[in-house]
Amino acid sequence: MELELTEAQRATRDTARRFARERLERVGVEIDRTHQFPTAAVAELGALGMLGVFIPEEYGGAGLDNVSYIAGGSKSCP
Repeated sequence: MELELTEAQRATRDTARRFARERLERVGVEIDRTHQFPTAAVAELGALGMLGVFIPEEYGGAGLDNVSYIAGGSKSCP
């Protein structure tokens, strides 16, 4: 059985991947080395809607499902 991601799930996955490549890849080692919390990066994730995946849209969240949440953080999703 083959399952396909929905358009919203693919968009969430693609947004997370792009953010990781463009924003976190270059500072990740330094963040790990200095043990500093990446406040600016977390704020950017919030602005992208990545912190409110499960929160209904009427409350300011993305209103997405569990698969979207997992796809946003997984390299193994198609």
